[in-house]
Amino acid sequence: MFFRLAFLFMLGSVGGWVIEVFFRRFFSLKKWINPGFLNGPYLPMYGCGTVLLYASCLMPLPKWGITLLLVVILTLLEYITGIIFIKGMKIKLWDYTNRWGNIQGIICPLFSLFWGIIAAVFVYLLFEPLHIAAEWAAGNVWILFLIGIFYGVFFTDLCISFNVSLKIRKAASQLRTAVHYEELKAAINERRKRNRERIRFLFPFAGASFRDAVSEWLESKKASLRAALEHKSDDDDRDEN
Repeated sequence: MFFRLAFLFMLGSVGGWVIEVFFRRFFSLKKWINPGFLNGPYLPMYGCGTVLLYASCLMPLPKWGITLLLVVILTLLEYITGIIFIKGMKIKLWDYTNRWGNIQGIICPLFSLFWGIIAAVFVYLLFEPLHIAAEWAAGNVWILFLIGIFYGVFFTDLCISFNVSLKIRKAASQLRTAVHYEELKAAINERRKRNRERIRFLFPFAGASFRDAVSEWLESKKASLRAALEHKSDDDDRDEN
């Protein structure tokens, strides 16, 4: 069971990272951004979600009951993860502030619906083939070797990223703000582009001055807000005329 869950965490983390990369490119930021807290191609929240999905399917409940339970569990997981990073690290990994019905910009009905769709697809379609794949992986020495390499890289990356987040937290605390992690990555790469430096997809914070980067990102946010308010004021004036 341990190796099955380790395999599924790896699969979910990498698969979720691929989904989020394309979501940010075509639906969210409209840019190629390495999503999440870590540098490498994996998102541990999706890995945890995959393990929860798998474990829940082993419960003696009807499939529809498992699906509803998973909507609550995955939404709660998203909320707890968001709170930990915002309150503890002054970092926003995502922001649903502009979404209807959001709670603190961390969760919203639309993404709970997405979690429900993912849960239903997993319960009704993916559980059986993934269960077979996990059992095969647990008995294959080469896959176990690959899992070992994955976790070695993963935990090394975790230590590096935690150290980076402490530096960002320090800069954010001095400026009294919570930093949108991915907007900061994009801002740093825009700065590199202007300076004709190499744009980094992996290890996006390497060589960056965190206080300068956070300060520049904050000024950019304020400028965007002022522009939006001015645009709204112009629209209101035209409506009155």
